[in-house]
Amino acid sequence: MLVDVQNTLVVNALLRWGSDDVKSRYLPKLASSTVGAYALSEAGSGSDAFALAARASDRGGEFAVTGRKLWITNGNEADLFIVFATVDPEAGYRGITAFLVERGSPGFTVGKKEDKLGIRASSTCELIFDDCRVPKANILGEAGKGYKSAIETLNEGRIGIGAQMIGLARGALDHAIKYVKEREQFGKPIAGFQAVQHQVARAATELEAARLMVYNAARLRDAGQPFLSEAAMCKIFASEVAERVASLAVNLYGGYGFVKDYPVEKLYRDAKIGQIYEGTSNLQLQTIAKQILG
Repeated sequence: MLVDVQNTLVVNALLRWGSDDVKSRYLPKLASSTVGAYALSEAGSGSDAFALAARASDRGGEFAVTGRKLWITNGNEADLFIVFATVDPEAGYRGITAFLVERGSPGFTVGKKEDKLGIRASSTCELIFDDCRVPKANILGEAGKGYKSAIETLNEGRIGIGAQMIGLARGALDHAIKYVKEREQFGKPIAGFQAVQHQVARAATELEAARLMVYNAARLRDAGQPFLSEAAMCKIFASEVAERVASLAVNLYGGYGFVKDYPVEKLYRDAKIGQIYEGTSNLQLQTIAKQILG
């Protein structure tokens, strides 16, 4: 998760929209010593990502950012944050601007770390901005064009989440296969029972389909072709497959799958977030429908 946000959301955004000055100041650090974070979500703007309450006021050579961000991955470790705030509330989404804010900037504090169901090794924090001063040189892209960088970056990020869910499902299936070959009931390994065989076969089939969907979306993106629908499709399908496969692994472990002594309960908890972050499943369906129906 840390690497996904670092590369897909932060580094890609700087490569695409950063000025030469921004790139020279931050990309070497991000490649060697600095963790980045992407701060878009707020308490009142989740799926409605552009209903931002965070404001940025022009103070001459700098902006003053005030507001709160929620659910920020890498918040506890990051030293560089891409922060979205509105410079002109009356302009709607056309007032949204992306700022590069460094940890330690006056008026910026990292709030509580969330106590989550899953992905617990990844920090998720609240960010608090109270008249935080950001130099105009730290605007990412153009003022008022932050919505464009947010949309395009998140579209690519969905492919990364799809890949993450494939890895999770593959891990859960590998654990399950190993276990059913070792666990004996009624005088033979449970892998010898047709009901178990069919469940494993179906899980492997769904996993392969999800993998090919992710690869196809990545192929289209790398080729410079339209990939919006394919990215949304691979994210929703891979996240659903991950949840189903992880749930199956818990079932096949029986009572052992329900305790923390074995790994599959963790994978089951981790899988749930795939249908929520970087665009909920309902939002993906809406995106797909819009592309199909116009």
